[in-house]
Amino acid sequence: MAGRDLGVSGGTDGGVSGAEDGAGVRPETGVSGAGGKGGAARVGPGVFVRLKLRLIAGGLRGNGTRLAGFVFSAVAAVVVAGFGFFLLAALRGAPADVARDITIILFTMQLLGWAVVPLLAFGLDDTLDPSRLALFPLRAGQLATGMFAASITGVWPLATLVAAFGAVAGLATGAGGAVVGVVAVLLQFALCIVLSRLITTALSGVLRTRRGRDVLAVSAIFVVLAAQLPNLLVNGGVGGDPLVLLGGLASALRWTPSGMAAHAVADGGPAALAELAVLAVLVLVIGRLWIAALRRALVTADASTEAATVRSSRGLLARVLPDGPLAAVATKELKYARRDPRGRVGWFAAVAVTGVLAFSMNNGDAPGSAFLVVGPACIGAVMIALQAVNIFGIDGRSLWMNSVAYGSARDWRTDIAGRQLAVTTIAVPLLAVLAVVAALLAGDLSWAVPAALTGWGVLGAGLGVGALTSVLIPYTVPERLNAFTGAAPGQGGVAFAASFGGMIASVVLSLPVVLPVLLGSPWFCVLAVPYGLLVSWGGRRLAGGLAFGRHPEILAATSRAN
Repeated sequence: MAGRDLGVSGGTDGGVSGAEDGAGVRPETGVSGAGGKGGAARVGPGVFVRLKLRLIAGGLRGNGTRLAGFVFSAVAAVVVAGFGFFLLAALRGAPADVARDITIILFTMQLLGWAVVPLLAFGLDDTLDPSRLALFPLRAGQLATGMFAASITGVWPLATLVAAFGAVAGLATGAGGAVVGVVAVLLQFALCIVLSRLITTALSGVLRTRRGRDVLAVSAIFVVLAAQLPNLLVNGGVGGDPLVLLGGLASALRWTPSGMAAHAVADGGPAALAELAVLAVLVLVIGRLWIAALRRALVTADASTEAATVRSSRGLLARVLPDGPLAAVATKELKYARRDPRGRVGWFAAVAVTGVLAFSMNNGDAPGSAFLVVGPACIGAVMIALQAVNIFGIDGRSLWMNSVAYGSARDWRTDIAGRQLAVTTIAVPLLAVLAVVAALLAGDLSWAVPAALTGWGVLGAGLGVGALTSVLIPYTVPERLNAFTGAAPGQGGVAFAASFGGMIASVVLSLPVVLPVLLGSPWFCVLAVPYGLLVSWGGRRLAGGLAFGRHPEILAATSRAN
């Protein structure tokens, strides 16, 4: 029976089928159908843990790329866990008040991270979306318990928990203080889980709609910009004694839930016991709210299935270019950039990060105009080029039509050229504007032209690298998910490897034209655009030949169920 090894049969719509012979969930899941001898059986959290582990194992079986990505993600989680633990443990050598203040801030950041990051990963983890488990014959309370257990199953939740235990080693005093600290860390971790699940469950219906994804995308950009506010204030001269600023921030966060958890670890006395009681009550209250939100989500209609109006229009490139595959592909990609929230997030993030860097680097210690203007332009070009590291993923299953229609490597090169032309159409004027803004902020408008030309050259190099990564490391871009899900479940490590590798290769290939300009030879920028075009052409030519030979593998990699 299909799916027997996993205990579930997952469809592309995200539903979970538990029917073996029409009688209900399989016996190995621990749930019997209505026709079972004993009626509905009790389902413990262990069922959901085993289900998630089987899903992970099944997704990795027979797929070396996914396995490599999973191993890479696991190694990164181990590194983060070790670094976080030893960082907090090293606070034992700091003054008691400073160690406490740092722990309060770090615990608060951990809680905020658990509240925000799951929204960005909505759709990558099946335990986040209640609709994936809606067909299980379970009550909302049972689902909540199971989802909680599944949510803490994985390398990254364990990594955050291990890192938080470093606070016990760094702050707790005595055996009693260590016991109180362990309980405080566990309550902090439980609070992170239930709060994140409450937020994702309450917003799950909205996150499945296009308008909700757009709102999330814009909100995330503002969060990123707000995170840069302290750096901007320091560079702007608003500052003082770091210890005073640290103490003031910790005092403001002292009575937050995470602040009480950190204080309980450091105190270990009767006040800590009272704080632990408050945290326990808060976890229970948020848990009850989560169950109520889960119950409502299971009986609310999915707004993402509502019909939408599709407009038909010809793009600018379709009017300028002659009819043919090049114009068709470029027009299609421009429509994706306009309609798909994930595309808009990439463009907004590139602009926002480049703008913040251009503003924050303008301080009294800056090395010079070349660095202040050319640096942000090149960084923006690399970020834009990263959107082209998986150019076939957005097509998904429809890529089979390309495989049928294209009969030569030249056809695939034309397809890649159309996709690169669409990116260039948006990126070239955008980089020019960013260069002018950076030059105005630096107070030297004469560097705008060298910065724009150099940025265009870096963009060409990045597009050439992206063409190769799209053929060599393709992965599925999921459908019907939020604006930040760049890969299907189980392929996050592959997507990260492609993006990181593409970024490193783009930077290395760009050094021959970037370094001379940064070192004070602005005339060298006239070679940047021809160099970028050459690298882009070379990457496109190599990728076209490779794509023609392995298009079945590309189609399989970009068409996986999600």
